[in-house]
Amino acid sequence: MEREFSYWDKDAETMSRDTIEAFQLAALKKQVANAFKTSFYKERLTKAGITGPEDIKTLADLRKIPFTTKYDLREVYPYGLLAVPFDQVVRVHASSGTTGTPTVIYMTAKDVDMAADTMARGLAGAGCTNKDTCQNMMTYGLFTGGMNFHYGAEKVGMTVIPTSSGNTLRQIKFMHDFGTSVTHATPSYMLHLNQAIKESEYKREDFKWRIGISGAEPYSEELRNKMEKELGIEVYNCYGMSELNGPGVAFECQLRKGMHVWEDRYIMEIIDPETLEPVPDGEEGELVMTILCRDAMPLLRYRTRDLTRVIPEPCPCGRTHRRIARFTGRTDDMLIINGVNVFPSQIEEVLLKEKGVGANYLIVVEKKGDMDKLTVQVEVTPELFADDARVMNTLRDKLREEMSALITIKPIIELKEPGSIPQAETKAKRVNDLRPKA
Repeated sequence: MEREFSYWDKDAETMSRDTIEAFQLAALKKQVANAFKTSFYKERLTKAGITGPEDIKTLADLRKIPFTTKYDLREVYPYGLLAVPFDQVVRVHASSGTTGTPTVIYMTAKDVDMAADTMARGLAGAGCTNKDTCQNMMTYGLFTGGMNFHYGAEKVGMTVIPTSSGNTLRQIKFMHDFGTSVTHATPSYMLHLNQAIKESEYKREDFKWRIGISGAEPYSEELRNKMEKELGIEVYNCYGMSELNGPGVAFECQLRKGMHVWEDRYIMEIIDPETLEPVPDGEEGELVMTILCRDAMPLLRYRTRDLTRVIPEPCPCGRTHRRIARFTGRTDDMLIINGVNVFPSQIEEVLLKEKGVGANYLIVVEKKGDMDKLTVQVEVTPELFADDARVMNTLRDKLREEMSALITIKPIIELKEPGSIPQAETKAKRVNDLRPKA
């Protein structure tokens, strides 16, 4: 029997490749015209020899447009990328950065609705329906993971409980009392929540929890498998960033074999982060995105710094919007340790393959003389911590050897008691770089 897949807007999600590309070209021309209304892009595009949308004749002409970076957004703060009168802006969001000038995102009422509709596609594609109760455990406020997800969930018809982040005991009580079936949280917090449920007065079988939507921090396939096994739910990977309207830019369908990028809302490119040239489908590079569906704040060829690849094969779910693979890291969170490039995701990959290793870990980088020192602190399970010291020593040696084989650096491995590494209730801090700043 052929499997049936759920859709939000099947016609839009299964349109032909030719139709997608024709739509993209028309929308790109409109966005270029919109960009000329901003002081930033008017100067930037003119310098690049682009005088207006008439210079964009094919999708290949996108490459005539210079890249936009987070640095650019900060340089023109607060109004340099605003393309509409401020009285048409109904919402302002900002990036979750903790220092310096923020990156600000403006949205009209139409933009808010479009972002919600984009989010609804992903949620419906994951099997969420108006029968579900959804608990949004992401921070509300300037962070887009709160309100933009919330509006998309309401559009699907779900009952939304905006608990926001933190207050784990209240989260559990609401999940139990209101029959929460869908949650939106970081992967680290979902595992923290699971442990808290085990220690609470409730039993896991008393909950209706069936789907977890997870994002905001990178996590490996091994961690997803661990969450699904321990939580007894299906976990869906959701990608987004504040600059691109928040969550829902790309979303896994029910097959969970890569995230569909909604190509009638965004144009994606994968480039070599060194040469800035495009790479072939299937080859890893940096994701670059152009928004096709925002009036208040156009964003052309935005360098996300996220590393991924296009999955060229068609998805059996029937969606024609191409998929991207799970992110392997970021060009700007890459650690250079004694001249070697190391991504936190590589270390996580090793940790989560081993039985007895907990989900909470911290990577510490220090300077010892002229050399960098890499230490990986990781919690172990209560059972392993209470076991014979020889078992701990064996695990420590195995982790060190496997990490060394993958990243070519032999780290110090510190096995920690469960609960000894501070647990973040929002985005987990995985790296503590203590080296002196240049």
